Amino acid sequence: MELKDFEIFQKVAEKGTVTEAAKELSYVQSNITSRIQKLEAELNTPLFNRHNRGMSLTPEGKKLLVYCDKILSLTNEMIKVVQSKEEPSGKLEIGTVETVIKLPTILSTYTKKYKNVDLSLFSGVTEKLQDDVLKHQIDGAFVTEIAPHPELVYHDVFQEELVLISDVNTTSIEQLIHEPFLCFGKGCGYRARLEAWYKDQHIIPQKVMEFGTLETILSSVVVGLGITFVPKSTVLHLEKKGLIHCHSLPEKYSKINTVFVRRSNSYLTSTLEKFIETIELSKGEN
Repeated sequence: MELKDFEIFQKVAEKGTVTEAAKELSYVQSNITSRIQKLEAELNTPLFNRHNRGMSLTPEGKKLLVYCDKILSLTNEMIKVVQSKEEPSGKLEIGTVETVIKLPTILSTYTKKYKNVDLSLFSGVTEKLQDDVLKHQIDGAFVTEIAPHPELVYHDVFQEELVLISDVNTTSIEQLIHEPFLCFGKGCGYRARLEAWYKDQHIIPQKVMEFGTLETILSSVVVGLGITFVPKSTVLHLEKKGLIHCHSLPEKYSKINTVFVRRSNSYLTSTLEKFIETIELSKGEN
């Protein structure tokens, strides 16, 4: 067995088809198929169920995937550990919620200073991103602060005020109660805060509409589709243009911290260490 076999197996398990895995890895499909068959022969067990819709893991395949994830993660970490502390290089995979206002500055500062690092950015909601960090799928993530996890280290980034926003025709809190709530999927820290307010006020939203991007949510609010709860810094430009109305909620619901999380039991590689240093420097800037 080779590391490449594990990488191929992991990708097929993720994509569910040989075609998609081959496209992602830039391999020919026959190569993917033969490597999977070779791995099954060496382990003397089928790893996938083949069906018309693609491939799904067998119970043995699910067990192997756990070990593959660990082996490939440790391999990547081993490579990073032996890199120069002064000149970090290699991959750095970072996750983020969509509303980190300081993110462009942090990324620009880091990539300009450490040109040999291949930095990739993935977006998502807080709970999913924390889970991805714990599963070694990304190196760290910017998330909204929630209940601490014992296997994570938290670095403060900044505190923000969340505001309830509506179109310009909705001017009172009483009117907002009857408006659809536009939000990200479950696991979003902002959504959890507003849902807590709804609960404490004994309000049941008449409709909850989930969207995939912040841009779509904000555009929908502007045209009067509903309301949402987001950091004030992300909508100041819309407020100044007279496109939305901002409504304040008590500090218990509106004050929220953005933090950067990483695994506590993983070696702090030079690429990640320098990234955290860049975050710390950004906290001293206006």
